[in-house]
Formats: sequence, structure tokens, C-alpha cells
Amino acid sequence: MLEFCYELPYEDMDFTDPETHKLYRIGRGEQGVLLVRPYTDDICAHWKFRTPDIAVKSANKIFAMYLDYRDEKDFVGMDMCRKFLEMGFTRSRRYANHRTGKKYDDEGKVRPQEPDHATCDFAKSAQVFKHVRDIVAKNDTYVRMRKQWRKEIEHSQEARVTALANASNVTRAQYTKSKVSRAA
Repeated sequence: MLEFCYELPYEDMDFTDPETHKLYRIGRGEQGVLLVRPYTDDICAHWKFRTPDIAVKSANKIFAMYLDYRDEKDFVGMDMCRKFLEMGFTRSRRYANHRTGKKYDDEGKVRPQEPDHATCDFAKSAQVFKHVRDIVAKNDTYVRMRKQWRKEIEHSQEARVTALANASNVTRAQYTKSKVSRAA
């Protein structure tokens, strides 16, 4: 698995462009969830978890967006929806465990969990997002497209070099040379 690449100029990139699209990396968990535009902007507008009712509406909307991306065979959009559902789960759990959202105190020690960390509204919101995230992550179409993306896009250095060259002002020779010198 390739890690999410944080070195690209994301603020200048449009991942709906066919060449830029090829630069997308799945990464681990929710890596890059706030960088891949316009997907981030579109999905984030609906991402909320303050109460279980709000979480249900949010997760359902993101799931509907996932289905639209799936119908369009847009794996990047599908995976970004999965990442936002994952982030809904992890952030809700963070606030269930620590109401301030801060896991560590000023001395770097882990704060104790809230007494109601398993039953509070944030815990219920987390369950909502986890349930929908699991549906997405186990969906046959998603699993198949994820494997295909990893095989055909992520593991093709030639495709990556070409996509980088076409999506930016970096020339093919410059990128290839910089990758070779970093590897040495």
C-alpha cells in the first residue's frame, strides 16, 4: 500500500481532472480527507456529528453521495465518502472520550475518558458513522474498485510520473530524476 502523498500542491489541483485523478492515493484510514478537492468541499458541507439525529442525516447524505459516485464509477469520490464516514466515527469517538476534543493534557499525558463515553450522544453518533462506513467498506463494488485502483493506478510508477507531469508544471524528466535521487 502506498501512503497518502502530502507533497503535492493540493490547493492548485482539481481531482475531477482525468490526469490529476490518477494522482489520488488511498493511504491509511482517513489520510488526505481534507485535501482532495473538489470532493472535500462537496462532502464536508454535509459532515456533522454533534447529535445522533444530525449524524444520521449526515451519514445518510454522505452515503447517497457515495452511491452517486458509485453509479458514475468514480472511485476517488467513493473513497472520499468512505474517509468522511471514517472521520465521522473517529471524531465522534474523540469527543465521546474527551468532551474538549483534547486527548492529552498540557503535560502530554492521556486524559481520562468521560464517565459516559460509551453512552453519550457522541458515542451514538460514532455508531451511526461506523455502521454506514462498514456498509461502504464491505460493498462488493467498492472492494473490487479499490483492488483495481491499487493494482492499475497506485502501483504503476509510469502512470504516476505521467499524471504528475500532465497535472503540474513539473516535467517528466524532473520528476523521474528527483524520485531516483531520493531513492538512492
